[in-house]
Amino acid sequence: MSLLKVENLNVYYGSIHAIKDISFEVNQGEIVTLIGANGAGKSTTLNTVGGLLKPKTGSIVFNDESLVGTKAHNVVRKGLALCPEGRRVFLQLSVADNLEMGAYTRPNSEVADSIAMVYDLFPRLKERYKQVAGTLSGGEQQMLAMGRAMMSKPKLLMLDEPSMGLAPILVDQIFDIIKDLHSKGTTILLVEQNAQKALSIADRAYVLETGRIVNTGTGEALLHDDSVRKAYLGG
Repeated sequence: MSLLKVENLNVYYGSIHAIKDISFEVNQGEIVTLIGANGAGKSTTLNTVGGLLKPKTGSIVFNDESLVGTKAHNVVRKGLALCPEGRRVFLQLSVADNLEMGAYTRPNSEVADSIAMVYDLFPRLKERYKQVAGTLSGGEQQMLAMGRAMMSKPKLLMLDEPSMGLAPILVDQIFDIIKDLHSKGTTILLVEQNAQKALSIADRAYVLETGRIVNTGTGEALLHDDSVRKAYLGG
């Protein structure tokens, strides 16, 4: 069943045509990844779906409801959460306070259970729950950003470059967590510079080049596609 369906999306920054008539979908229970070089339009796509940017034309249907024109905070209320590029945690707040900020759509009676769920996913955050977020390592801040997004109990979690700037051992850990979230029932739309890692866990993938989708297929198929390997996998 299609949970998110984007059709003929066009996005501009002033006169710059950043997203050019792209269409894609994410089905319930999938991991779908968007891969491409820097500047291909991956983050712009997520930010538009999440309500941070307004498309010039096109449709965005989530859970059978149009999102075009919906403010970002109301997109979250509808069950779609974005974990942004660069983490964007509240640096002056504690880990626990950051998580509570992610629960603004939830009844107060459910917040404690959600925090317990996040601490189960990210034991490191439980150890650091009183610590100011700005003093966490990059990997810990990424865990916090993902945990904050999960506090809204999203039907679809969008992850924008979760491995950016992390050491290889932490990259492996973040991808293990993504697989764990998926196994627990979260549908995921992943934007990731590490194409090898992204394709290895994705059910399906779309390749973006300069704002256009130029290839699509299963993660496994694109891992072995010669053009994809040459462009993004170093092979």
